[in-house]
Amino acid sequence: MAVKIRLKRIGKKKTPFYRIVVSDSKFPIAGRFIDEIGTYDPNTNPSTTRVDAEKAQKWLANGAQPTDTVAKIFRQAGVHKN
Repeated sequence: MAVKIRLKRIGKKKTPFYRIVVSDSKFPIAGRFIDEIGTYDPNTNPSTTRVDAEKAQKWLANGAQPTDTVAKIFRQAGVHKN
């Protein structure tokens, strides 16, 4: 099972809001997920992120691969892969 950490879009048209979720790579992007570890709101200036660093560290240590956007969010939030 290839586990990915990626963004799941929620919110209305033209006002995106994202949840940072851990899911199997075979599931659809807006489908099932294993765990929710944070949120990302690009509508505010500057954009708002909330990341549960402990959960993110756990999933990264277990081999979950973040997408490029999530990796950038993690760098800004100070979450590093051990």
